[in-house]
Amino acid sequence: MTTENQIKAAYAPSIKNGADSSAPHYREAAQLQRRITDLLTEVEALREATKNKDALEDLVLQLRSANQNLVIATFGAQDLQATAEAANRRQEEFLSMLAHELRNPLAPVAMTAELLEKIASAHPQLPKLHGIIRRQVNHMTRLVDDLLDASRFSSGKIALQKRPLLLSDIIDSAVETSQPFIDTRNQRLIIDLPAYPIVIDGDLVRLAQVFSNLLINASKFSPEHEHITVSARKTANAVKVSVKDNGVGIGSDIQPFIFDLFTQGFRSLDRSQGGLGIGLSLVRMIVDMHHGSVKAVSAGAGFGSEFIVQLPVSAESVPHDSSPATAALPGGYCRILLIEDNVDANDTLRDLLTLEGHTVMATFDGMTGLAMAKEDMYDIVICDIGLPGMDGYEVIKQLRRHTLSPAPCFIALSGYNQPKNRIRAMEVGFDHYLVKPIAIDVLLQLIASSRHGSA
Repeated sequence: MTTENQIKAAYAPSIKNGADSSAPHYREAAQLQRRITDLLTEVEALREATKNKDALEDLVLQLRSANQNLVIATFGAQDLQATAEAANRRQEEFLSMLAHELRNPLAPVAMTAELLEKIASAHPQLPKLHGIIRRQVNHMTRLVDDLLDASRFSSGKIALQKRPLLLSDIIDSAVETSQPFIDTRNQRLIIDLPAYPIVIDGDLVRLAQVFSNLLINASKFSPEHEHITVSARKTANAVKVSVKDNGVGIGSDIQPFIFDLFTQGFRSLDRSQGGLGIGLSLVRMIVDMHHGSVKAVSAGAGFGSEFIVQLPVSAESVPHDSSPATAALPGGYCRILLIEDNVDANDTLRDLLTLEGHTVMATFDGMTGLAMAKEDMYDIVICDIGLPGMDGYEVIKQLRRHTLSPAPCFIALSGYNQPKNRIRAMEVGFDHYLVKPIAIDVLLQLIASSRHGSA
């Protein structure tokens, strides 16, 4: 590169020794040198400016590229989130529809079992057959409910109805659910709770579900004629509840994952001890929502297992019983209109209600049911939601507009068990909402309560 001095030397005129520095050509040469120096300084400044400009342009290009990548990544993340949310919606819709389709055939089977119980004296084998059907229907219903609950808990769509509860009430409710499973295997349940009351802020239904799941698991994985122990110990701010058995135990390879969804331990070859691997996952989800913890303890396969649930105790004193009093069964019977499109469910429920002494008129579609309800007086209208032509929502909505006097009690039957379905049913005018397969004793109590209220 040509240096400044080289340029000066090249362009500066030669001045001999002794030359007059005041001569015009010397002054011109000096001015030219100064001009050259100034120009060179400007060139150097421009060169530096050019370098900075190039660096700035390069930085701008990098920033532009990074911004484009960020935009692409943002849209990609949004697409992935939208895809995941759509997949969750499709899964929930599928599980909801699956539950509906499974509950529909379960309903007439469950009611047939109830009919068998009422005529058990007709044949010595009927009580045994009734017991088999009832147990298997209960098992199927539980599997369907667990499957739906797992989906709802995972998507955060379960809201707890918390209030101060006695631990003894929670355990009693769990035992009521699990006792038939324990009795079937001729097992003995030992309950060892403190004599003093222990209060927990929680959802009774969900906490009872926790301990009934643990008790049923203990029963399934324990030999017949064994015993299962439920005990509790209170600490400063919490209570630890243990469910312990002497069953097959938990292998060391399974223990770290025992509460994960769809994890299953030992299975007998006939799968009689199997399930969906959902129950323990639900236990952990529910306990977590109550700000508690749960752990499994086992010395390994063949050495039994113990599940310990820790829950915070409440600062509240012993809760007052806020449950509504059960209405006494009044004298007299009801005129009932049954609208149900499933022929088997229609026939069995009509027979059951008739055996109870009620007068039952039945139909299989919404339009006919609406016309029958308008033409005659009924104390109770039992209406399925998923009817052909006109669904149950529309039937009751129109009957409410028709201002029947006195208005019958409207009871919904449905294979759907989501909060939105219950809310919609209440909005259109249903008084009660029962999920298939319905508990006949609950239905009969609703009928009795309604009759009592209108007497």
